[in-house]
Amino acid sequence: LILGSFGASCVMVFGFPDLPFSQPRNVLGGHLLSSFIGLAFLQLCGPHWWSLALAVGTAIALMMLSRTVHPPAGSNPVIIFLAQPGWGFLLFPTLIGALLLILVALLYNNATRASRYPKYW
Repeated sequence: LILGSFGASCVMVFGFPDLPFSQPRNVLGGHLLSSFIGLAFLQLCGPHWWSLALAVGTAIALMMLSRTVHPPAGSNPVIIFLAQPGWGFLLFPTLIGALLLILVALLYNNATRASRYPKYW
């Protein structure tokens, strides 16, 4: 499985690593939270247009409340409703993919830039 929103995450962490949305806490927290919300709404409400809308809105609101906003992660509920995966989706590709992305961003950004990545954890 591939999580399509990781492509946009790559644009952010490699192209704009100093932005708050590109920090590891936001990347990991945003993806995990949004995927969890997408899976929960899919499981509890079923694959309906209105439950998808509620899932996306809830994911965005909770990212804002938890200060883990990562815009690409806002599409995770949509991806989940289209693919209809099981709960294992939280582990792979979401958790493992986000951790790998952060690891590569740490290595690349710190090897190629004068300023350090991340700005904060």
